[in-house]
Amino acid sequence: MTAFSNHQIVLTAIGEDRSGIVSELTQLVSDCHCNIIDSRIAILGNEFTFIMLLSGDMSAISRIEHTLPTKAMELDLLTMMKRTSSHNQAKFRGGYTLVYTGIDTPGTLSKVTRYFADNNIIICSLKSDTFEEDEVTKMRCELEFNIPVEVDVDQFKINFEELSHVLNVDYIFRRIR
Repeated sequence: MTAFSNHQIVLTAIGEDRSGIVSELTQLVSDCHCNIIDSRIAILGNEFTFIMLLSGDMSAISRIEHTLPTKAMELDLLTMMKRTSSHNQAKFRGGYTLVYTGIDTPGTLSKVTRYFADNNIIICSLKSDTFEEDEVTKMRCELEFNIPVEVDVDQFKINFEELSHVLNVDYIFRRIR
């Protein structure tokens, strides 16, 4: 890899879900000589969302910046781009997932994410949704995160146990790395 190939850009596209959008966007990335380093797709309501981290030399990054607006208009997509650099991850004790479920109650996710922020834990990914069970709307959330070396994992878990009782949620912690 040359010194000129380490440029990165985050690209986000949102639009009505329909067949072929992923193919069109990934073809554009390829045509611009960029590489997809990481990506996420989600369908929210009737809207398609696609987030990609792209890399390439300066020419490739400039090409995607200039080509995407026209393609976005053609595909009826809202897009956003932001140049970035490689992520320098701090030292951590371990990687974990937390999955919790309970009756859908406003503010639960906010309180869980506040607990993480108060413990200086950065959330790597988060997925939440609601579902019907026994005629009750329930929520499910899955977070992936790294616990920094300075955080006592056992105390973190004990304190979360207390929070889970307050929030009336069931949960599972699992180490993943």
